[in-house]
Amino acid sequence: QVRLVESGGGLVQAGGSLRLSCAASGIIFSFDTMGWYRQAPGKQRELVAASTGGGTTNYGDSVKGRCTISRDNAKNTVDLQMNSLKPEDTAVYYCKLETTWRGNYWGQGTQVTVSS
Repeated sequence: QVRLVESGGGLVQAGGSLRLSCAASGIIFSFDTMGWYRQAPGKQRELVAASTGGGTTNYGDSVKGRCTISRDNAKNTVDLQMNSLKPEDTAVYYCKLETTWRGNYWGQGTQVTVSS
């Protein structure tokens, strides 16, 4: 069974930085996509960043230029470095594993709060 555990959330002032980490356990393939999504109160869950098995990275429009996703296939981890944080970045951030034939898996989420 796949398990995803996020860490690194917290409270930060606007303009600050945070690094989120996600550790995956279970059967993980290098060609699976790993990424980060977020959900703010009253809003739909949205893509923050994703790293595909082919090495392609995708970013949500609202974070482009401010976030960097990095993946370590040997350790089954995916990190999200977030810089120049804004109050509108406040949300619960979720790690997601997208597999080819085994479905998708989500972590429990980590809260990020950016104060103005």
